[in-house]
Amino acid sequence: MRQRENPSRRHGITALLLAIIGVSGCYVVPVTGPDGAVHYSNYPLPPPGIPVAAASTAATLTVRLYPANEQATQTGVINGTVTNVMTGKGRFVVNYLGEVLSGEATRVSNEEKRGVASAYSPGGMYMSCEYQMNTPYQGAGTCSFANGAKYQMHIGN
Repeated sequence: MRQRENPSRRHGITALLLAIIGVSGCYVVPVTGPDGAVHYSNYPLPPPGIPVAAASTAATLTVRLYPANEQATQTGVINGTVTNVMTGKGRFVVNYLGEVLSGEATRVSNEEKRGVASAYSPGGMYMSCEYQMNTPYQGAGTCSFANGAKYQMHIGN
């Protein structure tokens, strides 16, 4: 004859397992690699001195590139995204002439609001940008592409 399991013991084990799962959670973030494919990786912990709560307020912002020279007028306005992880780094993605360029945005040392962004596609297209943020959610700058196209960049909604 099989013994009946104590219900309070089962509830205790269940509660313990849920607590362990709850405190051991991590984020899995999709990141577009240089080949344009989406790769999933663990969300990095913030550098020492930055509270975890501050790092968890990552914001994905709209990026709009407006033509600033004759070469750029052939494409018109270009849309992309930058994910600001609030640690001085961000992930930058834009679709240009059918190619997905992906890279990073980084604040310039000792300059809290100024930064540079670079992106590259597997087809060999690349771009470089300089920008300044007014707030963590809004900014502006300029971008240049390998083919000579230049754009005014607006970050945020």
